[in-house]
Amino acid sequence: MKAAARLQLIKEEWESASFAEKDEALTYNRKLWTVLVTSATSKDSQLPQDVKNNLASLAVFIFKHTLTVLSDANPDKLTTLITINRNIAEGLRARPEQG
Repeated sequence: MKAAARLQLIKEEWESASFAEKDEALTYNRKLWTVLVTSATSKDSQLPQDVKNNLASLAVFIFKHTLTVLSDANPDKLTTLITINRNIAEGLRARPEQG
């Protein structure tokens, strides 16, 4: 959620934010995803292989989309990253139903 909040702030203040501020928020997000995908896809991870594969694919998309945001300089492209981060965070916070 912290990464999503930082990206949202940059999106809202795009015109006044410096390149360094934009880069810092995107770098933070990229580092977060690197840690997440490295942990989730490690051989020690107990996640099912299909979940590992999906997370790895999503991480590749995140990394490519981050480069697109920097090269196109379009704040609306941050919406995709923000939405994915929020959805993943919500999923991680969700508790399995007791049954």
